[in-house]
Amino acid sequence: MPDARKDITIVLLELTQRLSEGRSLEDSLSAVTGAALALLPCDHASIRLLDASRTQLLTGARAGKGTDRGTLAIKKGEGIAGWVIEYAMPARVDDTRADSRFLVAVGQGFKIGSILGEPLMSAGKVIGVLSVSSPEVRAFSDRDVLVARLLANCSVPPIERARLERLAVTDDLTLAFSDKYLEPRLREEIERAKAASQPLSVIALDLDRFKHVNASFGQGVGDRVLALFADRVRAFVRGFDIVVRTGGDDFTIVMPASSVEAAEDFARKLEAHVAASPIEPMAGAFMTQTITTAVATWDGAESAEALVARARDGLDEAKRAKG
Repeated sequence: MPDARKDITIVLLELTQRLSEGRSLEDSLSAVTGAALALLPCDHASIRLLDASRTQLLTGARAGKGTDRGTLAIKKGEGIAGWVIEYAMPARVDDTRADSRFLVAVGQGFKIGSILGEPLMSAGKVIGVLSVSSPEVRAFSDRDVLVARLLANCSVPPIERARLERLAVTDDLTLAFSDKYLEPRLREEIERAKAASQPLSVIALDLDRFKHVNASFGQGVGDRVLALFADRVRAFVRGFDIVVRTGGDDFTIVMPASSVEAAEDFARKLEAHVAASPIEPMAGAFMTQTITTAVATWDGAESAEALVARARDGLDEAKRAKG
């Protein structure tokens, strides 16, 4: 037990140091999930933060098994995480087979025998949930419950500051970054690319025939399509890529450390992924939405504004070619 307590102290001190360094929100969340794997007998850890309405997932991070699979939607009252959010209470599930709250996710990719879920609380309100799981039943002890609570409590203050900063530059509808965030952040990424002698690419994209969706089904359905599309893109990109809604149905993805070849390959895969995955903007009503993309890779000298303009010019040309 003394060695275990020492390990907890070291891990939490290192985590506190990382969270105080002003890292990005996603980096901070990744630090927490890494600490959870180090402290608890689990093979998967996730932390998910809610938007301002506390009804949608703003962002999240995962560690351990299953991180190569897409992020699951989170809804109040659904699944263990949803229950934790709904009731603002922790949950320990010793055997998922015997708990009706547990939902088996399609394509999950790893076994879950037991779960711990801890709410992240700020000013008396739930802002997210920390979850860990093990393939074994009854994997978590009373002590593990306390460790999870300690980890959540020491993580909340810096994460909440970062969450509020994120909400200030987040598009309310899609939860992508807002347009005002793009060029300042791109200037930072250009400086990083310059210092590290790495490539940097930008993908401009928009939804094909989106005006027809609004005209045929109304703006409410159009808004739902945009929100679902943004969720799909965020689940597809890498953790450090930046998804920005630049207006209407236009989006931009900033891809650090990506050559033109890598970015073009990613853009083709994204187009295929979106086209092959119907969206359900209304209950029981599915629609196929396609997109057009264009890639611009930083030439080593141009400004952020010029790089974005070149990507958008490429998008205009690609759309004209499509007719």
